[in-house]
Amino acid sequence: MIHQHECPVETLIHVLSGKWKPMILWHLIESKKRFNDLEKLIPDVSQKMLSQHLRDLEREGIVDRMVYPAIPPKVEYSLSEYGRTLIPVVEVMCAWGKNHNKQKYEESAS
Repeated sequence: MIHQHECPVETLIHVLSGKWKPMILWHLIESKKRFNDLEKLIPDVSQKMLSQHLRDLEREGIVDRMVYPAIPPKVEYSLSEYGRTLIPVVEVMCAWGKNHNKQKYEESAS
């Protein structure tokens, strides 16, 4: 349960907690993906963790899950309209990560 007085950063960390959620969001920015696509894009994630994180993100209203009536069933994941509000956050995280990697590389090279 989230309380009204909870720190906003704590809320963000709660929603995006887990090693794979930011990576899932990163890959869903450009287009909707099937489960197998996400598995290939994030090869170190287990099926169980990917499934759990997708369910968590869906429950938070960040990811939409669309099931198409086909045999075998076709399921696609995409950022919801609300989830798209996280794009600037994910982009800033990416930029910071690139800068951090560059800084660490420069430190180790000197």
